Amino acid sequence: MKKILLSSLATLLLLMIVGCSSESSDGASADSKNSDEKQTITFGVTPWTSTVPPTKVARILLEDMGYKVEETQADAGSVFVGLSRGDIDVFMDSWLPVHQIYLDKYSDDITDTAVSYPEAASGLVVPTYMEDVNKISDLKGMEDDFNNKLFGIEEGASVTKVIDEAIKGYGLDMKQINSSEGGMMAQAMRKMQNEEPVVFYGWRPHTMFNKFDLKILEDGEGFFEKSSVHVITNNKLKENAPDAYEFLSNWSIPIDDVENMIVKIEEEGMDPTKVAQNWIDNNQDKVDKMLGK
Repeated sequence: MKKILLSSLATLLLLMIVGCSSESSDGASADSKNSDEKQTITFGVTPWTSTVPPTKVARILLEDMGYKVEETQADAGSVFVGLSRGDIDVFMDSWLPVHQIYLDKYSDDITDTAVSYPEAASGLVVPTYMEDVNKISDLKGMEDDFNNKLFGIEEGASVTKVIDEAIKGYGLDMKQINSSEGGMMAQAMRKMQNEEPVVFYGWRPHTMFNKFDLKILEDGEGFFEKSSVHVITNNKLKENAPDAYEFLSNWSIPIDDVENMIVKIEEEGMDPTKVAQNWIDNNQDKVDKMLGK
């Protein structure tokens, strides 16, 4: 009887050990799974100087929250495709209404999450030494002075189509020459160094307005509307990373601050991450508000 009792106790103890081991294993697995849930958030980064500062600031804050963060370089159209497929989680530099076409096209998969800053001016730009050119309509009849060329950014940008529509709408005998933002500015700078006529696409925030005396031409036909810059996320982000989504939904940053950061990065050669960290350190009240503190 004693042997049977001891045997039963031994069996019970063994079952308890196995059970605890299994529970510990399951718990570890669950913990590991929960830990894995905070994996990677991917930002889409267009080849525009305005995209970099907000992306870097958001990246630092998300990494402080425990997320791994990656950046994918692409043009605007490809960024929205990536957002719709779930390959990209966040885009910090969506310009509305220009990008509304993408929001409509991918409405089932992406969310307009926050306004980064409102009323960002954009349009066709000329140097101020061109005193007789103040409206887009003033270009009519002067096309030869510009060698019939208007310089724009990459073909994948939505504004490329808007510029072509404006050329047609104003009846201008001009052709849009597309390249990267840097390529466009290099063409414009060569002209401006000799105070030659030049017209190109400009927007704020951008160092061009700090570096050169420029004016945005009046657009009586309304092709170029004042933009507001928005944060766009993939719909799955809210479910997969609710705290990250909550932070991004509270996102807001002054356009002047973005422009100042661009100047430090582009003109002063400072490291973008250090510039972003300096902004965070000097704007803790704004950061706390975005983090819901």
